[in-house]
Amino acid sequence: MQLYNKLSAKEREELIDKAGQDRLTISFYQYHQIKNPEIFRNHLFVAWNELEVLGRIYVANEGINAQLSVPAPKFEEFKSHIDSITFLNGIRLNVAIEQYNKSFLKLKIKVRDKILADGLNDATFDVTNKGKHLKAEEFNDLIAQDDTILIDMRNHYETEIGHFKGAITPDVDTFRDSLPLIIDEVIEGNEDDKNIVMYCTGGIRCEKASAYFKHKGVKNVYQLEGGIIEYVRQVKQEGVENKFIGKNFVFDDRMAERVSDDVIANCHQCGEPCDTHVNCSNVHCNLLFIQCDNCNKKMQNCCSDDCMKIIQLPEDEQKALRKGKGVSNKIFKKGRSEKLKFMK
Repeated sequence: MQLYNKLSAKEREELIDKAGQDRLTISFYQYHQIKNPEIFRNHLFVAWNELEVLGRIYVANEGINAQLSVPAPKFEEFKSHIDSITFLNGIRLNVAIEQYNKSFLKLKIKVRDKILADGLNDATFDVTNKGKHLKAEEFNDLIAQDDTILIDMRNHYETEIGHFKGAITPDVDTFRDSLPLIIDEVIEGNEDDKNIVMYCTGGIRCEKASAYFKHKGVKNVYQLEGGIIEYVRQVKQEGVENKFIGKNFVFDDRMAERVSDDVIANCHQCGEPCDTHVNCSNVHCNLLFIQCDNCNKKMQNCCSDDCMKIIQLPEDEQKALRKGKGVSNKIFKKGRSEKLKFMK
């Protein structure tokens, strides 16, 4: 029985091209007590591999967090399988507003300690005691009130290219960094008389954050249902006024979806208006940063002169330079590199 991906990204790309079918990029999450995540993980892999599902899925005792793509003709079959799982029956599936058939090229389902790392170790914290969900129009109405504090629960590299007007955008690298900072610098003193409204990409971070803030004694806690992805869908389909400016950062090969025409960021190398994220072509660096087309051509998709020199070397010499040196998976934190003159 096949329980792991066996095809390379290149082989998968060729199969996608050959199939000639559109694929839907989808995300969803659900907090739920899963007794045996490993068995659940294997069940998902067998079923989804058969449906040619690709993506990045995390399973833990506290639930599931999934970003994936599925062939459009097999969506109903995929949805039927989801609905056959009791705690996922009827769950909202966030479908990307910008379609890209190669958003994912492998099926990776991993068992983790948590589906969302939070840095918390508090047995009394109930993640299911969440804040009130708001639909797009309700969200717009509430954030327009003077007694509302609007908080972006995403990281610095996400908020830099797009956010809601008037939102507080904490300068953090990870979700776990944001919780204590927001409690200390934003919420303290406003526990009783302010509406605390949060949003994130698809809702999973707000779900946990809203429960944590309630756990800490905050009374009026709200979150944008389905996150920015669902908000944009409602804006387009229901005619709700759009309050989001710029791009919505997404965690697949597209990097972002444009929501408004506003470009609120700058190229990290020359300072010109730009909101296109790239990863440095030097694989040992892999730095995530914003780069305009001109700098991309000039720097050959690299973040620095040093990296540009390295990619000119033969592959065996590049491998020799990397040998024995671990590559940090905190590529977004590395994005604070001093080599980037115009990085915020």
